Amino acid sequence: MKKKVLGIIVVFVLIQFIRPEKNNSNISKNDISTEYQIPSEVKDILKTSCADCHSNSTEYPWYSEIAPISWFIAQHVNEGKEHLNFSEWTTYNNRQKNHIIEEMEEVLEEHEMPLNSYLLIHKNAKLSDNQYTVLVNWVKTLK
Repeated sequence: MKKKVLGIIVVFVLIQFIRPEKNNSNISKNDISTEYQIPSEVKDILKTSCADCHSNSTEYPWYSEIAPISWFIAQHVNEGKEHLNFSEWTTYNNRQKNHIIEEMEEVLEEHEMPLNSYLLIHKNAKLSDNQYTVLVNWVKTLK
């Protein structure tokens, strides 16, 4: 029994050296704000409820330093950025932008974002009905 516990502890310590890359960079020259005027209310909502997974500026909580949690968070952020990255907006072609805008409108109207798994820990990211309306109305102006 002691050998199993010791083995588990050794494995846990060793996996701490396998560090995923962090998603932190300054405002990009490709940011959506370089193409569209973003009202301050929308900026605040995007920062609080969207930017961690849909930009190049993730704010990491303390527990993101612990493997395997760090791996899950990195995978989650990378997946979010595959669908939409506000920091790389101008790199999308018009077809991609139109598709993303349509998807954003649908996802927001259905209240599918932020994900429930994200909201479990990030309570302040939960959107009110009014905030959903503000975002949907803003997204419609992007068309």
